[in-house]
Amino acid sequence: MTSTIQYDLSTATWHRSRYSDATGDCLEVAAGLPGIVPVRDSKRPDGPALTFRATAWARFVRGVNGGTFSGS
Repeated sequence: MTSTIQYDLSTATWHRSRYSDATGDCLEVAAGLPGIVPVRDSKRPDGPALTFRATAWARFVRGVNGGTFSGS
């Protein structure tokens, strides 16, 4: 059985990458929540958010910055 943890994100401050384009095809990330990093689709701000452990998100960001997902 899988459990789902519900977080209150009503006071979260969401941020978009400065690299986002004008079409709105981007993600928003909320910072400042202890131990978690919520991520949502900017086109659906009232839709669901995925929540990652902060350590997992940090590893993902390091991988992106290091070229792990560049496809080359």
